[in-house]
Amino acid sequence: MHRDDTIFRAGLFVGKSVFVTGGTGIGLAIASELRLLGADVIIGSRKEENLRLGCEALEGVDGPGRVLHHVCNIRDPESIDAAVAYATEQLGRIDFLVNNAGGQFPAPAVVMPKKGWDAVIETNLTGTFLMSQAVVNQAMAEQQSGAIVNIIAQMWNGFPMMAHTGAARAGVDNLTKTLALEWAQLGVRVNAVAPGVILSSGVQNYAPVFQQAFLDSVNYIPAGRLGTMREVAAAVAFLLSPAATFITGTTLRVDGGEPLFGSSAAGQLRETFEAVKTEPYE
Repeated sequence: MHRDDTIFRAGLFVGKSVFVTGGTGIGLAIASELRLLGADVIIGSRKEENLRLGCEALEGVDGPGRVLHHVCNIRDPESIDAAVAYATEQLGRIDFLVNNAGGQFPAPAVVMPKKGWDAVIETNLTGTFLMSQAVVNQAMAEQQSGAIVNIIAQMWNGFPMMAHTGAARAGVDNLTKTLALEWAQLGVRVNAVAPGVILSSGVQNYAPVFQQAFLDSVNYIPAGRLGTMREVAAAVAFLLSPAATFITGTTLRVDGGEPLFGSSAAGQLRETFEAVKTEPYE
């Protein structure tokens, strides 16, 4: 990425530091955009390989800021505290936090195991809370400034085959509002971005039947196409920028108008459900 690859002005985030959780896919696109705009960037992931590859990609971005990484398991408070402490020690402060890390797996609710349910709720909802709490307590409260953006999902009409992540992301939407109210007195803004169907590397992790259902979603998007990771990154950059200093407690939808169409392909989802045998999921 080079300086002409962004719509934002050069140097917008020079002197700012950002912690982005999740070092692949949308998270890496966000980190790349913010580095391109001048920010010092630290990425956190529980997998060393993701961090290594993520940092290699970020080093290739045309930006003046530093690139750092630290292992960070957002389900483990001790791991979070260590990563945030490292970030503040190395960068001096944390101006922005992007809670992007998460995970889920497709499964009909009727056979969804409790272990899988708990893991997704703990990662997507509890992890977002713990990460936000640690960054505010260790950095933003003392600074009396900061901005947090939570990455959620298009779950407004329900989330068939993804009941766990739909519930967790809806919880983060409400958490965003609550934290915005509580932390306003600390000078901290909290917002969220809700991507719709985005063409990202994460699609490859699903079984072929789900990959096809994902691609077929274009038939239910008024914009007539899937979204891009760069479009999500641009939305995050806007919410972190000076243009959004009077915006907090808001969720910005980046979905091509899909929720206006209806419950994303109810018929398509029924077909997908029928294609999946109701066998126990590990």
